[in-house]
Amino acid sequence: MAVTTLSKAQLSYEWIKERISDGTFVPGYRLVLGQIAKELDVSAVPVREAVRMLEAEGLVTFERNVGAQVALIKETEYLHTMQTLAIVEGAATALSAPFVSAADIARARAINAEMIACLEHFDPPRFTQLNLDFHSVLFENCPNPHILDLVHRGWNRMRVLRDSTFSFVPGRARESVEEHEALLQLLERGADDLEIELAARAHRTATLDAFLAYQSHKKGPA
Repeated sequence: MAVTTLSKAQLSYEWIKERISDGTFVPGYRLVLGQIAKELDVSAVPVREAVRMLEAEGLVTFERNVGAQVALIKETEYLHTMQTLAIVEGAATALSAPFVSAADIARARAINAEMIACLEHFDPPRFTQLNLDFHSVLFENCPNPHILDLVHRGWNRMRVLRDSTFSFVPGRARESVEEHEALLQLLERGADDLEIELAARAHRTATLDAFLAYQSHKKGPA
């Protein structure tokens, strides 16, 4: 019985999380457990368990007299995380550059080609995973383990805050893959460390700027 309940809870978890990731359930959306249970043809018990799992990940909040709802993006926390990630990932990419081989660049370019293909039928979670795969090729050779640890922490924090920023600013995705190619060309021609670091940093902050512009537009004029 416990196995069955866990299986249904996992099914409910994946179903809800997918809809949060693709923007179907927007921040602030109220999750009506009975309605979801009916949709999935399960009891409310596994749905409640799924909501607890999502709450632990920071994707759902639960308030008395309000119920469960998709967590509002904490704009300040997102801002600070992205600013920090831009700095440490830029440094890691520059330090990693001398150790990035032609084979690494070819692998990164192949990943970027997958990201371009993904644009036609846009899948934000898939695009985000490919984005991490791409950047990992560029920063994982960083010889400074402390900086590399900060980069990993930044990416993990971003995953908790929001599975995919690109769900909200899909137009940014096309610009992103173009900037990826520019980064690869810098590595291929052996650009100096500072140029690579600044380019990698600007690439990250451009995504942040696009998201903040989206948030500002959504709020409307003061």
